[in-house]
Amino acid sequence: MNYESSYTAKPFGTSAEPLKQGDGFMNRYGASMAKLRREMVDGLRRKGIGNERVLEAMESVERHRFVDEKSHARAYDDSACPIGYGQTISQPYTVAYMTTLLLERCPLPAKVLEIGTGSGYQAAVLDALGYQVFTVERLPALYRSAVALFGELGLPIACRLGDGSLGWPEESPFDGIIVTAAAPHCPDHLLQQLADNGCLVIPVGEQDLQQMTIYRRIGMRYEKELFQYFAFVPLIGREGWN
Repeated sequence: MNYESSYTAKPFGTSAEPLKQGDGFMNRYGASMAKLRREMVDGLRRKGIGNERVLEAMESVERHRFVDEKSHARAYDDSACPIGYGQTISQPYTVAYMTTLLLERCPLPAKVLEIGTGSGYQAAVLDALGYQVFTVERLPALYRSAVALFGELGLPIACRLGDGSLGWPEESPFDGIIVTAAAPHCPDHLLQQLADNGCLVIPVGEQDLQQMTIYRRIGMRYEKELFQYFAFVPLIGREGWN
């Protein structure tokens, strides 16, 4: 099936009609968004996110650029936002939590794979931390929108359109893998693409509730750690939900 012919795409953070306000308005708007980012980060600290490098990265990434313009007003609320096609941009707490788990176990410099590009926000946060980022998206419209936005923002993030549950074997091994969708079990393909001492962060469980899980590869065996419960959209693919 030719998925490319099934969707139309519009880059996130753009509108059908470009803003025509002058530089003064845009400067005030940018300052307003920066204030909301600082408030978002302060809220994450109050909720227990203590890794300053993660918080600095999230303050540096303009989250409103990764949602439609009509959602800008709530882009920095600690809630998920719909991005179309039954997908969402994860709430900031979830992004900070998963990124902290990864960073604490996958020191820089490192090569990481994200499964589920979506809007591109999580990949941008990983890039801001200094990771070499690869990301896979299964929906052509979201893939094209993210690629366009990465180009606009000058982010050196490698993107692939395909089944994320199978990873990106041609670019493996990866020091870290982060999955932003719920899996019924940990995909073997992803485990096999971890470098030795690499770690995989993934929510595993039923479709309505999953437990954040970390797998670390040590030679030919894997160690598992269990963390908080979350609710993610399902990971669709050969090793995900059908």
